[in-house]
Amino acid sequence: MSNENFNPLELLRTKFRYPFPTLKNPHADQLQEITENQWIDGEYMWLYQNNPDLRKKYKKTKTAHIAAQWFPTASAERFRPICRLMLWTLYNDDLYEESKPDDIDDVHAQSIAILNGEMSVSQSTIPLASMLASLRQELLQFIPKESMYRFTQMISRYFSGLKKEQEYKKNKMFPTTAECIVLREDSICLYPFLQLTEVETGITLPPEIHDHPVIRRLQALACHLVTFFNEVQSVVKDEATDSIYYNIVKVIQNEHSISLEEACLEDLRLHNEDLKEFIALQASLPDFGIWHEAVVNWVHYMSMVLSGWKNISTKLDRYNAMEFPQTNELKERLSQF
Repeated sequence: MSNENFNPLELLRTKFRYPFPTLKNPHADQLQEITENQWIDGEYMWLYQNNPDLRKKYKKTKTAHIAAQWFPTASAERFRPICRLMLWTLYNDDLYEESKPDDIDDVHAQSIAILNGEMSVSQSTIPLASMLASLRQELLQFIPKESMYRFTQMISRYFSGLKKEQEYKKNKMFPTTAECIVLREDSICLYPFLQLTEVETGITLPPEIHDHPVIRRLQALACHLVTFFNEVQSVVKDEATDSIYYNIVKVIQNEHSISLEEACLEDLRLHNEDLKEFIALQASLPDFGIWHEAVVNWVHYMSMVLSGWKNISTKLDRYNAMEFPQTNELKERLSQF
C-alpha cells in the first residue's frame, strides 16, 4: 500500500472520535500570559536566554490552553500549579529526549527528592529544580501530603518510561507492540495529571478508591488512548528525530512489515478497542458508597482529557508542523549544566 497520498493528521481529524464533552477553563488566557511572561520570559528565562526563537516555540505550544481542556473548572489559583506542571513536562521531555539512559537516573532521583521535600534547589544540579520546588509548594496548598506522594510516584513512573525509551533509541531496537504500549503508558506523562483532579474539585478520595482495579484500569486506558492518538500525530516528528523506536505506529510498522498507513490504521483499531472498554467501564462503575458521586465525576474528568486533547492539539503547530525544538538546540543547552 502506498503512502503517497496518506495524511496522518487527516486520519486523526476524521477517525479518532470521542463521545465526551469538550470544555475549556475560562482562565486559560490569564494563565497563558503568566506562562509566557512570568515563567518562559521570567523565572525560567535563563534556561534559554540566548535563544529567543526557542522560547517563542514554547510560547506557541500554548501549554495553559492544553491544561485548560483537561481541567476546565479549576479556579485560577488552583489552575496555576497545573499549568506549571504542563510547562515542566514540555521542558523536561525536550531536555532529556536526547539523553543517555544512565543520565536519566540522576535527573529522576533529584526530581523526586525535590517533589518529596527531601532536596532543596540549592542542593540540586538539575536545571528544572526550581520549577519542581515551586510546583510542590503550590500543590501542597490544595492537596494533602498523601496525595502529593501519589502524584510523585506517577512522576517517577514517567521517568522510568523515559529511560526505557532512551534505551531502545540508544540500541536502535524496537520493542514489541505490547511492550511499547506498556512503556508509553508511563512515558506519556498523563498519570500525574490524572491525580490532580482533586486540585480542581477540592475532593480528596481515599486510597482504596485509587487502588481499585476498575479505577486503575480506567487510568491506564486513558493513557493508552492519548498515546494512540499522539503516535499518529507525532510520527513525522519522530521520524525526523530518530525517535521511531518507541512510537507505537513505527513499532507496528516494523513488527508487521507494513506501510505507514496500514500501521496507523492498526493503531486506530487498538485505540478503538480501548475506547470501547473505557466507555463500558465508565457506564458500569461499581458502587463506591459515599464516594460514588465523586468517583463518577473523576471518571467524567478523565474522559474530557481525551476529547480535550484532540480539540487543542490538532490546532497547535508543535504537534502538526515541524515546530518542535531542534535536537542541536537542546543538546547545546543541556551540555551547559
